[in-house]
Amino acid sequence: MTRRPFIAAAAAALVLALSACGFQLRSALTLPPDLGPVRVVSVDRYSPLAESLAMALSRAGAVPATPETESAAVLDLLSERWGDTPVALDELGRTQEYSLRYAVIFELRRADGTAMVPRQTVELARDYVSNPVNSLGTEGEREVLQREMRREMTASVLRRIDAVVKKIDGGTAAASTERAIAPDAAQAAMEAAESVAPAKAEPAPPTPR
Repeated sequence: MTRRPFIAAAAAALVLALSACGFQLRSALTLPPDLGPVRVVSVDRYSPLAESLAMALSRAGAVPATPETESAAVLDLLSERWGDTPVALDELGRTQEYSLRYAVIFELRRADGTAMVPRQTVELARDYVSNPVNSLGTEGEREVLQREMRREMTASVLRRIDAVVKKIDGGTAAASTERAIAPDAAQAAMEAAESVAPAKAEPAPPTPR
C-alpha cells in the first residue's frame, strides 16, 4: 500500500474531538529537544489514527515535517488490523455478541534511522452486542466503538513513547550524576535504576585506612 505522511495541518475539529472525549496523558508528553521534525506514516493511506497521532505530537511540541523536509524523525505505523471474534450465541446459534480487536504495530525512528522506540505492538479489545435481526443498529454501534478505540490507541501509543523518553532522560541524568559520586555509590545507583522497583541504595561502607 502507498505510504503517506500525515502532518499537523489537520482540521481544528480533530483537536476539539480529542479534548471532548477526555483524551489526555496522565502527565504531559515531553519529547527530546534534539528529535527534530516528526513525520507520521501509515500503511493505511487514509488512517484516522495517523492523523490523530500527528495532531497529538504537534500539541506536545513536535515540529511537523513537511513534504519538503529532507531529514525527519518517523513515527511509523507498520500495521493496523481490526478483527471480530464471536463470543456469544443465541438459542438459534446466531452470533449475538462479538469481541472487536484492534492491533497496531509501530516504531519511532530518529532522523538518522536509529530506533528511538523499538518496534512494538499495542492490542485493544472491546465487546459489543450484535442484533441478528437489526444489522443496521449493530453496524452503528461498531462504528462508535471503533472511534473510541482509535482514541484509546492514540493515547496508548503516546504513553509508550513517553515511557521510553522518560527512561532515556533518566539514564542521561544518572550518567551525569555518576561522575560526581563515589564509585561504590555509583554502582548501587545504576543497579537501582535497572531494577523494576528500585530500592534505596545502602550507604557505602567506609574505606579501610
